[in-house]
Amino acid sequence: MSDLVEKKIIIAIDGYSSCGKSTVAREIARKLNYLFIDSGAMYRAVTLSFIRSGLVLDGEVDRPALKEQLRRIHISFQTNQETRHNDIFLNGENVEQEIRQLAVAQKVSQVAAIAEVRQFLVAQQQEMGQSKGIVMDGRDIGTVVFPGAELKIFMTAEAPIRAQRRFEEMKAKKEPVNFEEILQNITDRDRVDETRTESPLRKAADAVVLDNSHMTREEQFIWILDKVKKIVTDED
Repeated sequence: MSDLVEKKIIIAIDGYSSCGKSTVAREIARKLNYLFIDSGAMYRAVTLSFIRSGLVLDGEVDRPALKEQLRRIHISFQTNQETRHNDIFLNGENVEQEIRQLAVAQKVSQVAAIAEVRQFLVAQQQEMGQSKGIVMDGRDIGTVVFPGAELKIFMTAEAPIRAQRRFEEMKAKKEPVNFEEILQNITDRDRVDETRTESPLRKAADAVVLDNSHMTREEQFIWILDKVKKIVTDED
């Protein structure tokens, strides 16, 4: 493991919503002593800011006003001393829990499809990765943000399985939950992510596919760490 920690690479994890990308990426970063950057949380934070400012009304985003709003947005990550995870902050406020709510999930794909939003966040993400030693997950990390990443992973799982995972997660947090609504939200997000004009969700040509429909978290960790080890060994 020491060689894996010493030789820094960029690990880009893309894939569909509710595949557990962030959970796996966060743990891989912890095991390798890398920086974990949750790009999805960044898009959710922007979406939350838009919702709070009234820029998302009746399913439509106020395009003329969003550029000015983006100038007011500052996103950062800070380590939560209790959970040891990197929580996301929006203009100095911890919004880690609020961005996970269904109200944000229902609008994030629409906001993330806007070119100005993606350009705004991609620039920040690329700056964060200049020193390597990072794990970042999202929809276009291996295709747009870090096309030169040493390891690109495309995660997928069957939609009903993803919906059940999300259902159990929300249920555990005692949030209002409806399986059919969650499944519909996931399939809608898949469609929007795949068909948007700006940086659509697609597998990079050199990405390896990780279908975790029937894999445990530990099996996924082992699978990814094995890929990292092979890359580091080949670089020797």
